[in-house]
Amino acid sequence: MTRAARIVLLALAAACLSRPGTAGAADSAPPEASSDQANPSGTITVISDNDLYGPHNKDRHYTNGMRFGWMSADDDVPDWARSFQDVLPLLASDARRRIGWTLAQTMFTPEDKQTETPILDDRPYAAWLYAGLKLQTETDRRLDTIEFDLGVVGPWALGEEVQSRWHSLIGAKPAHGWSNQIKNEPGLDIMAERSWRYALTESSDVLGVDVVPNLTASLGNVFTYGGGGATIRFGRALDTDFGPARIDPATPGSDSYRPPDGLGWYLFAGFEGRAVGRNIFLDGNTVARSQSVQKRPLVGDLQAGLALTLAHARLTFTELVRSKEFYGQHHPDYVGAIALSIGF
Repeated sequence: MTRAARIVLLALAAACLSRPGTAGAADSAPPEASSDQANPSGTITVISDNDLYGPHNKDRHYTNGMRFGWMSADDDVPDWARSFQDVLPLLASDARRRIGWTLAQTMFTPEDKQTETPILDDRPYAAWLYAGLKLQTETDRRLDTIEFDLGVVGPWALGEEVQSRWHSLIGAKPAHGWSNQIKNEPGLDIMAERSWRYALTESSDVLGVDVVPNLTASLGNVFTYGGGGATIRFGRALDTDFGPARIDPATPGSDSYRPPDGLGWYLFAGFEGRAVGRNIFLDGNTVARSQSVQKRPLVGDLQAGLALTLAHARLTFTELVRSKEFYGQHHPDYVGAIALSIGF
């Protein structure tokens, strides 16, 4: 990654931290953005992933994730981002447009955290601290997202500090092997997601069923993969979103949602399979020598949960089962995710 590329991406991330004006949005709003369909509010989303929320609480592997994000209101997009969206092949031109930013950290540990020496047959200690820029388009049946993530792995990602303070707060034993974590390295990923929404029952103000297939892809020195899956949902006001927001890599959902008339809710269950070309948290550093394990080329997620939406607030809870990610891993991993989105 060149210095110029870093400067450009940092400038893009910084620019989207300021709430863009609505100038020019009215005369370019697409047909789908009618008053009863558009989301009039920006959205702030906070997501917490932790194996503490899972049924087995093993405190291992993908052990914690936090993501803070903001997504603009429909068509509240600055001119530079609108021009950028026009040239990206995935994003639809005749759709509602949004821009957003993300700040997130994820961390990974071996199963045995009391050993100070490297554990060669388990995944290494690692953390990923990054900022992201999202460009998104949405129609009634399709949601497209392109995300640019820029950050660091290694000690600069502050995984040891965050986990040590959290364990101290909840009275858990500290981990003693962080000195063996993968080394510092800048990370740059470009991600693309597409989701479709298909109603399986006739429109109803009471109950409905729909299915949301998806395709995902990532290219970068942190994650490189391609995948796809589907989620089935049962409940009321299913057209408010495309599924719960998650921390990648995961089944894609939507940070934005349309406030329902009254209480919206749904139960959901889904799956996603990914073909993995690179996972720095298993493969180790790109250039520097670091601890690594042999990753499995195919990984699958199963998830289920509940989403509640009332006025300008949405709360979701997801239980995730992730298949073995490397050879020598004895059991799949279980992680819970809690996400709160607030419209403003």
